[in-house]
Amino acid sequence: MDFGRAQAKSLVNIAGVKSLPARAVEEARLYVSASLLRILQTCATNRVNNAPPPTVKLDRLSRRFGTRWALRAVTLEVQPGEIVGVIGHNGSGKSTLLRVISTALRPSVGDGWIYGHHLVREAVTVRRHIGFLAHAPGLYEDLTATENLIFAARMFGIAEDGIEGVLERVGLAHARAERVRGFSAGMQRRLALARLILGAPRVLLLDEPYNNFDPQGIELVNDVIQDVANAGGSALVVLHDQRQGERVLDRVIELNRGALVVNPADVQPLTFATPSGLPA
Repeated sequence: MDFGRAQAKSLVNIAGVKSLPARAVEEARLYVSASLLRILQTCATNRVNNAPPPTVKLDRLSRRFGTRWALRAVTLEVQPGEIVGVIGHNGSGKSTLLRVISTALRPSVGDGWIYGHHLVREAVTVRRHIGFLAHAPGLYEDLTATENLIFAARMFGIAEDGIEGVLERVGLAHARAERVRGFSAGMQRRLALARLILGAPRVLLLDEPYNNFDPQGIELVNDVIQDVANAGGSALVVLHDQRQGERVLDRVIELNRGALVVNPADVQPLTFATPSGLPA
């Protein structure tokens, strides 16, 4: 006996009726099933309405360079605590996507929000929430490691008292007074990572963050990403080798010629069947 039929029998017993025609029992079963469906749909709606807003929301985000579309109608939501990898061939639009989200580029068409703040209309507020690690470290070679972080802190209005701590975390405390000109590529990436986490961003935008890192450095990057996610933030990570981030990634999206690749087999929405004979 299915759940609806059992509930129908209970209704009959509560009513004190010895027996009912089979048709009446079936109608009661459909009534209970419809009521249960409404309850489940209400619960699902309430759960959606009470869910925290996405950290990143993109609606048909597009970017054109001359006549070439580097991004084409990208629609995406990233939830709090979620770490999303971004893959694709060279020139597929991965770096452009991060640059538009970071407000370094304006979208040609479409919209985007970070914690509900519009990428264009509220760009200043958006920048307070994000940490963007570009493909190139963007450091000042004639300054020391500490001086680079002091400069970044003063430019972005960040407290300087955390500088020693971030240098320690990325393994550069011993080189704090050395000029960046003498740093290896891996040390420069570590310093760029220190500058990133100094601002305590809630959304990480990382363009191939594992480049020039040894296995220990790769684990450092993963730990930083995981810490942000554990605190309720999120990350978009452009990857050349998906295996490097497999420990922390929740899902992976792919871009092809600027468009988001969607595999229908990966999309399995939760649906409820409507009982036979009742309106949907």
